[in-house]
Amino acid sequence: MNFTEIKGNWNVLKGKLKQQYGDLTDDDLTFAEGKEDELWGRLQKKIGKSKEEIIDEIKKI
Repeated sequence: MNFTEIKGNWNVLKGKLKQQYGDLTDDDLTFAEGKEDELWGRLQKKIGKSKEEIIDEIKKI
């Protein structure tokens, strides 16, 4: 799964991430075009995992 696929399925993935990590908010998961690095940074801070680990988890969803 590449970033284009993640972006295309973001609404579904966002809901599943919120189920798995209850402390994530809509603000944490807001995707803005051109601000992918900010999104990854917010996720890394909240979840405590690297970008690669988060991507691996998303692939499993």
